[in-house]
Amino acid sequence: MPATLPVPIEFRLPDGWLPARPEALEAPGVAFAAVHPQPDAGFSANITIDGEVPPDTATLADLADASVEQLRQVAESVEVAGRREVGSADAPALTQRLVFSAVTGDTRRDLVQSQVYLSLSDVADPHKRAVIRLALTATAAQHDTVLGDFQDFLRTVRPDTGTEGR
Repeated sequence: MPATLPVPIEFRLPDGWLPARPEALEAPGVAFAAVHPQPDAGFSANITIDGEVPPDTATLADLADASVEQLRQVAESVEVAGRREVGSADAPALTQRLVFSAVTGDTRRDLVQSQVYLSLSDVADPHKRAVIRLALTATAAQHDTVLGDFQDFLRTVRPDTGTEGR
């Protein structure tokens, strides 16, 4: 059963990407997943979306650190290859790239995950914030090929205020 996001968002998938059942990716807590139509050596690059309402004291870097630790529970040799704070004071965000080795199916693979953390204020209560994590996971060989699609996808993500078309 997919999770629900703490705040509604809207987005558009890149051309060719297909919605997938999050449970098929063995990704607990994921609210939405999509897969690339052309697997690399049996692994389908995927985009996942999850979110949470973090404690008031938690920074985006704290959440990114927790994500690294969580990945270390299921993968080997997890390394933070890069991390950057982006966005603005009103809409802070953080990106990080993780490289790791994991067994998928019966095969050990070298994978890369690009993560983006978006801090969004609750429309009804601006003092409350939610963090949405968007992640692209792909083989090391395919990552740079699908990264442009992920960046295109990120440009379409926005809060769903329910006013579209009114």
